[in-house]
Amino acid sequence: MKKAQTSVFCWPAIERMQQMHHLIKNGEYPNCSTMAKEFEMSVRTLKRNIDFMKTRMNLPIEFDVKRNGYYYTRAVPEFPKVPMSEADVFTMFVAKKAIEQYHGTPLQKMLEATFRKVMGQLDQSARFVLGDMEGALSFRPFAPGDAELKDFEVLMRGVNEHRAVRFMYRNRGQVRAQARHVHPYHIGYVDNHWSLFGFDVNRKAMRTFVLTRLSKPELTKKRFTVAQKFDLNKYLAGSLGLYRGEDDFEVVVELDAWAADDVRGRRLHSSQELTDHPGGGLTVKLRLNSLEEVERWILSMGIHATVIQPEKLRERLLKATQALFERYGGPMVIAGRDEG
Repeated sequence: MKKAQTSVFCWPAIERMQQMHHLIKNGEYPNCSTMAKEFEMSVRTLKRNIDFMKTRMNLPIEFDVKRNGYYYTRAVPEFPKVPMSEADVFTMFVAKKAIEQYHGTPLQKMLEATFRKVMGQLDQSARFVLGDMEGALSFRPFAPGDAELKDFEVLMRGVNEHRAVRFMYRNRGQVRAQARHVHPYHIGYVDNHWSLFGFDVNRKAMRTFVLTRLSKPELTKKRFTVAQKFDLNKYLAGSLGLYRGEDDFEVVVELDAWAADDVRGRRLHSSQELTDHPGGGLTVKLRLNSLEEVERWILSMGIHATVIQPEKLRERLLKATQALFERYGGPMVIAGRDEG
């Protein structure tokens, strides 16, 4: 497999080069200026594509000054398979393994069809290496979300076409669903959930909708405009997962050596600050706009985590542990006083 210094592999670029190939093969003598208008790309990008086709794909492309366009110096019956760098092959392998987590869900067929389409463009050496890497890497996600493919496609059309959607939505913990009218901005896979992020027209605010609790989506004819491109990372900057609050908390948690091994080397949040302790423990400092998700995270570590601040989080944990003790062990006695 030929190794390259940099990788230019990406599906839209390959499709564009296939179209460029047909223009040249059909004797239309395209140049970068005319193709820039047709593909709505910069001349610089198209020159890089031409150079890639010449040097990496060994296509016999030359420029005819009189005709002011590119041509082939010999017959090229079909577009060649795509050469890939080692980094490209590894990226494709990770993508293949990531798709496997959706086996048995409605998204499986869509994802596998797209992957086969990309695989069909790869040269034989890349396919061999991908097959040789089987068994070296795998994913075991915790309960991946099961989103209905038809619903997913309707919502994606709403995002891409800037069209409002209507659907029924059940809030977490509730039994009855409510009608929603939403301007869909983005669909993301966050915290093991496919979710729609959009502007709720009736509530006049941004909301997050988990797709497994969403049903009967319908596209409307009404279009909407977005003042600026939606940035999911910015939108969830103060969230530990999906829940977005309006407060501002500096959360400080001490972890013993057992819990520290689950955190060390991971990125829990963009604001994360870690301080090592001599005994192997850690102090974790986070800047969050809500406490719901961090509370669940701390409870999952049991006695291995101690909240230093804020006091409001300590109070929430005390109420949760009191309720758990009463459920499993009877009245709780704190500092010699019966709290049951």
